[in-house]
Amino acid sequence: MTTTPQPTIKHFPCPGCGAKLEFNPQAKQLKCPYCAREEAIPQTAEEIEEKSYEDYLKARKSQTSRMSDTALEAACPGCRARVIFEPPDVAGKCPFCGTGIVTEAKSTDPIITPEGILPCTITHKEARDRIRKWLSNRWFAPNALKKMAQQEGIQGVYLPFWTYDSYAISHYTGQRGEYYYTTETYTTTNDEGKTETETREVRHTHWYPVAGSVERFFDDVLIPATMRVSNQNLDHLEPWDLSKLVPYNPAFLAGFKAQRYQVAIEKGFETAKTKMAEVIEDDVECDIGGDTQQVNSISTAYSAITYKHILLPVWLSAYRFENKQYQVIVNAQTGQVLGSRPYSVVKIGLAIAAGMLIVVGGIWAIGQIRSKSSSSLPSRTAPTTVIRRSTGVFPRVQPPREGSRVYKSNPFKNTPYKAPSTSKSKSRK
Repeated sequence: MTTTPQPTIKHFPCPGCGAKLEFNPQAKQLKCPYCAREEAIPQTAEEIEEKSYEDYLKARKSQTSRMSDTALEAACPGCRARVIFEPPDVAGKCPFCGTGIVTEAKSTDPIITPEGILPCTITHKEARDRIRKWLSNRWFAPNALKKMAQQEGIQGVYLPFWTYDSYAISHYTGQRGEYYYTTETYTTTNDEGKTETETREVRHTHWYPVAGSVERFFDDVLIPATMRVSNQNLDHLEPWDLSKLVPYNPAFLAGFKAQRYQVAIEKGFETAKTKMAEVIEDDVECDIGGDTQQVNSISTAYSAITYKHILLPVWLSAYRFENKQYQVIVNAQTGQVLGSRPYSVVKIGLAIAAGMLIVVGGIWAIGQIRSKSSSSLPSRTAPTTVIRRSTGVFPRVQPPREGSRVYKSNPFKNTPYKAPSTSKSKSRK
């Protein structure tokens, strides 16, 4: 009976108390969670190296190896993700779907060894606080959603990525458009129904056939190599400061998990070419010039292609709600939070009901106010005074009694005057 040899377990013991050391993002060292002793990660003289893509296609498996001599790997029975961890850590729950991993761990299969790793800078506590703050702003979320912010629901994971460098030369054909304007005469009908003649400037385009080429060197085109987190979410986690990459060291995995890449290097480069094509098209339109452009064809040749496998850190929480899977991700370098979440039908229903009550209550209150206002008015119509402006027509004056004197008010001089005759009125001059 033969037994499968078990890998030698490489611990990172604390020299002070013997407990397991874990990578501490703040100190950027291994730290004991019990006695707080810190140990520096052994420095290496190695540098992050870009590997030849063409050499890989020729050699294939000869360039693969294990991530470390002690790393173990376990497959999730739920989402089939293969999680890599360093003993004495255990697989525990899958960080991508929350399913408990009960399958027996084994030595890691050979893979393209990571060239670089981006050390985590956001601590577990900071990630938990950021997720709680994110949750507090999620209206209509079920109460069960808040449970995932507990300590055991957040895991540090290094996600696999490819980066590609390439020199690209692109030959294109197209058309350059240049605007010119002409004056056009037209008729219109005004408000009075009359026809008017007006002019306006009309834009036209002259098209000229063009052909040429553009060149560009692409550096570190980043492509996700995981299928357990959507590319849309990973795109929103950018930007990553890849200048902070350090050579891969298994010590960085202490207290964290890593995922095995799921996207092959060849497929990753095809995705990279799609990203590069968008930039190339912008370069072509700029090279064509003019006021507007039409691109008919682009033919690109890629050369000097290099790649590297890198690991980028995230804090990940996965949970299930009504048989649907949701994730919340924290960029462990910048602290940015994004994710998906369910909506509570009960909370939405209560909100709608409350809104309807407010509307109905408002309508009722307005009706009551109007009713009281109308009841307070008198039953009879109040007398009104009409003020008329003088229009130059003098009012008729009641003639005074004969023999009496009448004085006319004058701001400058008061002089008596004789009252007009009652028999016949004369017009005033």
